[in-house]
Amino acid sequence: MMTDPADRPRKGFFSKLFGKKPRDIEPEDLKIDKETEKEGSPPPEPDQLATDDQPFSQEPSLSQNDVDDLPSDKEEEDADTGSTAEDPIDPSPNDDALSQDGKDDALPISPAATNIDQEPDTVPTELPPQEPAPSATAALEEDASLPPPKKKGLFGRLTAGLARTSQKLSGGIGAIFTKRKLDDETLEELEDLLIMADLGLPATTRILSALSKEKYDQEITDEEVRMVLGREVAKTLEPLAQPLTITPAHRPHIILMTGVNGAGKTTTIGKLAKKFSDEGKSVLLAAGDTFRAAAIEQLQVWGERTGAKVVTRPQGADAAGLAYDAIVQAQEEKIDLILIDTAGRLQNRSELMDELAKIVRVIEKLVPDAPHDTLLVLDATVGQNAISQAQTFTEIAGVTGLVMTKLDGTARGGVLVALADQFHLPIHYIGVGEAVEDLQPFNANEFAQALTALDIPLR
Repeated sequence: MMTDPADRPRKGFFSKLFGKKPRDIEPEDLKIDKETEKEGSPPPEPDQLATDDQPFSQEPSLSQNDVDDLPSDKEEEDADTGSTAEDPIDPSPNDDALSQDGKDDALPISPAATNIDQEPDTVPTELPPQEPAPSATAALEEDASLPPPKKKGLFGRLTAGLARTSQKLSGGIGAIFTKRKLDDETLEELEDLLIMADLGLPATTRILSALSKEKYDQEITDEEVRMVLGREVAKTLEPLAQPLTITPAHRPHIILMTGVNGAGKTTTIGKLAKKFSDEGKSVLLAAGDTFRAAAIEQLQVWGERTGAKVVTRPQGADAAGLAYDAIVQAQEEKIDLILIDTAGRLQNRSELMDELAKIVRVIEKLVPDAPHDTLLVLDATVGQNAISQAQTFTEIAGVTGLVMTKLDGTARGGVLVALADQFHLPIHYIGVGEAVEDLQPFNANEFAQALTALDIPLR
């Protein structure tokens, strides 16, 4: 007859561990208790389980039936000493010796049960002595003894800023060219990778052509591919790596800053003001973004940091009129350089672009050959949308140079190569961080080296 599995006895933890149930474990005292029970002793109260002579011990837990079977403390004492309730025991100095003699027969005493006034289920713990915390002065002295962290140079900050783009490119190239020959399949995979990195079709075609001439149908390493990529990028960008020159004959030298919302125009103005002020030039800032109160306040803060004067108007004032007043003030005070901020506007909003064109016409009335530089600030995170922005702003405001910001926050830094191929505009600065020194003069070879994660110069 088959037994239902649900009816089979299941072994508990103690049964598996010791081979018998918890109630089968009978210490010596429990055996004595059962012998006492046979003699007809009354059951003890549960609160009499722990006494002076029978301290609490963390033995295996007992069921309520086992608790009811235990004798009282008084009966245990009578059983051990052989006395009865009618024959009280007089205290004598031999009690200590008697306690020592009976120690071997008692249950093992838990270290936690040394205090009889303590609750049985509370285990006191004695914390180890703690060492005194070091004083603040000692901590400062220790920090002062450490060498100061090394500051990154220009190339180090550039490499860190382009880490996302270089990791995407180098990781993808390494995945494609792992002990493989350069054939049509690998060339197609590389083409997809370069297009996704926003290098543009012209640059991608040149890179694939150069690789095919050198290594087609041969084994090639990822480092060799990155070397060819780096050389083509440097060759494309090197003619456009031009510094922003302030001409002394133009006094003031007028720079108009343009770009869409969030590209970083106002912050770039502040960083440029800091750089030119450190070079000993007098700078005037014009808060032409009159649509945003925050932009006006931000430019005032940069003016305080750099010592530059700031021309402002109430929010909503005419930006073209503010530019006019700023140029007049700069001419009267013989300021070397004036940086004019403009409101961020989308390249597909014709009415907003018309306002920008109005600012340019007002500047030309005062200074016929001005603005001397019209910089377009581009956000690298927008990728191919930067192409559309450059086209529209160049048509309306006559952009003369580029500043590429936020290269540290994107894996699409290759868009700078696509911009160079299509517009051939000088690239003056790139931004790879928030600090003033993170706005760097553009260097084509260092950019290509950081982009491709190469440790050796490309030349």
